[in-house]
Amino acid sequence: MNYKDFVKNSDTLKDRDPKEAEEIVRLIHHMVEVRNRRGISQRELARRCSMPQSSVARIETFRTLPNLVTLIRILQALDLTITLTDAE
Repeated sequence: MNYKDFVKNSDTLKDRDPKEAEEIVRLIHHMVEVRNRRGISQRELARRCSMPQSSVARIETFRTLPNLVTLIRILQALDLTITLTDAE
């Protein structure tokens, strides 16, 4: 099963508004790409965020969605920030 098919079958996303789900997928996918590109394991990211590795895995596989505080903690651990822009 490829990544897009996996997301389509995700119980966490399937009942959400498509635009909302797309934004969630884009954000989490980018986090995973950055983590991998920087050579940071899930275990290391979890350590930096003071959370279990299993929580990182559940977020990255869309089994759960992080709350805002957790999201910011993960982004900071990856040296990322959130920038808000007007919707097109």
